[in-house]
Amino acid sequence: MATGLDAKDRQIIRALQRDGRVTNSDLAEAVNLSPSPCLRRLRILEESGVIRGYSANIDQKKYGLSLLAFISVRLDSHTRENVDRFERRVKRIDEILGCYLLTGGQDYLLQVVVRDLDGYDDFIRNQLHAIGGIASIDSSICYNTVKETAVFPEF
Repeated sequence: MATGLDAKDRQIIRALQRDGRVTNSDLAEAVNLSPSPCLRRLRILEESGVIRGYSANIDQKKYGLSLLAFISVRLDSHTRENVDRFERRVKRIDEILGCYLLTGGQDYLLQVVVRDLDGYDDFIRNQLHAIGGIASIDSSICYNTVKETAVFPEF
């Protein structure tokens, strides 16, 4: 789908990534279109699945989830059953915001948010270990965020 996007579509997407609540009138002005063609392009982007939805960007600490961890996981085997079980279970765990399949020495990278260190301990012991089929877990606790954006680069 991405190959069918033109420069104007990408401008619309970047403007929406900056402010998903922008009015169509302001969006049209920002991308130098009149409102009707802008809205038409927006609807096509939504209907084609390029725009998957809209959400609010929430401060995790103010929400009460002060600990962010990145956890590398290596499975003990790569059978279809083991991989499917791991991925199914991960999708059901709310503390896991992102799960990425990797190349290299680790199989997955998890982005996890919890209340605090006690919440992290509980997550590891009662959520992650409970999945089974895991050979190793390597965690990194994030103590500061230098950059975080949802806006794609221009190209």
